[in-house]
Amino acid sequence: MRASPFSFAGPKRHNDPGIAFEKLPKIDVVLVSHGHYDHLDVATLSKLTSAFGPRVVTPLGNDITMRASDTAIKAEAFDWYQRVELGNGVAATLVPTRHWSARGLFDRNKALWASFVLETPAGKLYIVCDSGYGDGRHFRRVADAHGPLRLAILPIGAYEPRWFMQDQHMNPEDAVK
Repeated sequence: MRASPFSFAGPKRHNDPGIAFEKLPKIDVVLVSHGHYDHLDVATLSKLTSAFGPRVVTPLGNDITMRASDTAIKAEAFDWYQRVELGNGVAATLVPTRHWSARGLFDRNKALWASFVLETPAGKLYIVCDSGYGDGRHFRRVADAHGPLRLAILPIGAYEPRWFMQDQHMNPEDAVK
């Protein structure tokens, strides 16, 4: 119920998941962008592993966190710019994004963070995980290297106070840019 290592502190969930776990279709692959508690929920990954046994594709270092909690999680770690064949004509390339990583007080930026470009038979999708906008150059580099992109999925949220969050999360105006 909280994005935190503690059940009594940290950001609290406001809504139930959009789909009940029992109603999920078979999950073959899970993309994990970085190690923050709201993105790398080991309990959920363990439950998915027990139910479906999916591959888990993640940036370097996050696999260590997963395996330390559950050795059954099939975590595969990749560096930025690496392309991963996922099957059925789909591949994912991990691309840098404007963010950071940490799960504790002493592990800041000890693991990578990433967004993903998915190549599918229907075209390329740019799944931007947590990211600030900055000067926008990292977005232009992805478009130049992987375009044309059929769809970009952009995160908007947790962007206030702006002075603090501008390099980590986009607001609506950033997403429009």
